[in-house]
Amino acid sequence: MKFGIDRLLEEPVLRQPLAGKRVALLAHSASVTRDLVHSLDALAALPDIKLSAAFGPQHGLRGDKQDNMVESPDFLDPVHGIPVFSLYGEVRRPTAVMMGSFDVLLVDLQDVGCRIYTFITTLRYVLEAAAQFKKSIWVLDRPNPAGRPVEGLRLRPGWESFVGAGSLPMRHGMTLGELTSWFVETLDLDVDCQVIKMEGWNPAASPGYGWPLAERSWINPSPNAPNLSMARCYAGTVMLEGTTLSEGRGTTRPLELFGAPDIEPRKLLAKMEALAPEWLRGCRLRECWFEPTFHKHAGKLCAGVQIHVDDPHYDHDAFKPWRLLALAFKALRLLKPDYDLWRDFPYEYEKDRLAIDLINGGELLRQWVDDPAATANDFNALVNLDEMSWDEERRSFLIYC
Repeated sequence: MKFGIDRLLEEPVLRQPLAGKRVALLAHSASVTRDLVHSLDALAALPDIKLSAAFGPQHGLRGDKQDNMVESPDFLDPVHGIPVFSLYGEVRRPTAVMMGSFDVLLVDLQDVGCRIYTFITTLRYVLEAAAQFKKSIWVLDRPNPAGRPVEGLRLRPGWESFVGAGSLPMRHGMTLGELTSWFVETLDLDVDCQVIKMEGWNPAASPGYGWPLAERSWINPSPNAPNLSMARCYAGTVMLEGTTLSEGRGTTRPLELFGAPDIEPRKLLAKMEALAPEWLRGCRLRECWFEPTFHKHAGKLCAGVQIHVDDPHYDHDAFKPWRLLALAFKALRLLKPDYDLWRDFPYEYEKDRLAIDLINGGELLRQWVDDPAATANDFNALVNLDEMSWDEERRSFLIYC
């Protein structure tokens, strides 16, 4: 199959509208061609492309920043001699000076299919800026490695943030190219925009179910996104960032496991099974122990659970990572009512709202976890309504089978 960048490189007719234009690129570490050449270098080698600038999102153009809330500076690219502007530094939205550096911005970002992944918000911000400054945006589409399933509550009005670009569920089931069309319509943007579609992407095909296993190498789109298993789990495990539980940062399996020094995984799993066994389907859960080398509980032995989604027991349609982690929080709250679960710290520069609420785009999940009388069926009924409404809304924007 071909990603958008591959088609643009291999099909000169696609590039003809760029002739004589100043072209910029928004990219990150996973922005590579089929031959593993970074998109910036591949585009710079084309005689008919005039690169005038580049942009980097969170973690930088080359993926140099390890943790969240670690900013990247602007700099002059030493190889290509063009300015590289950071959209995760002094600003999150491109400035007038930045927008004045190009005529057409190529967006080549690998997403992982989750609302909280900040590349979605950066996409929204550049689309809005392009409408304001009358610039063109071309999105070079890439797969959604989490595939088509939809899961989670939709972001509530007023809860927009850098980790919540719009009224999406946590697991949105769309590519960035498809989300581009959704943003343009729902935000009513008057912008010159087009999507360079992929060729041959089948999100229902096994064993990748969104990611072309055995065809394309996995490159970390962010430092703690090391493999496809992480991408499959992330719509649930990202919520751990709003808790005192370790999400595995500082281990070799970040965002595939969770734990803490003071929990008992066997009791936790038994409680989860008793509360909502159907929320545990599609994966295998294993007791584990780990000692993070940095981040939460660094240097302490944690007991926890690893989520396995890379063997024949994996069921792509049955696996519900967001419900699974919600259930883990609920079980822990019932086992230890006074457990200090919710982390109170600035999250993506938001100081006045709890991280768990920012992550979920509202307070409903936390309130359900903290209410001892609230049941899984109560919560499931509410979530199902959001999932059905999103599945219907996104239908007209889907490009691929």
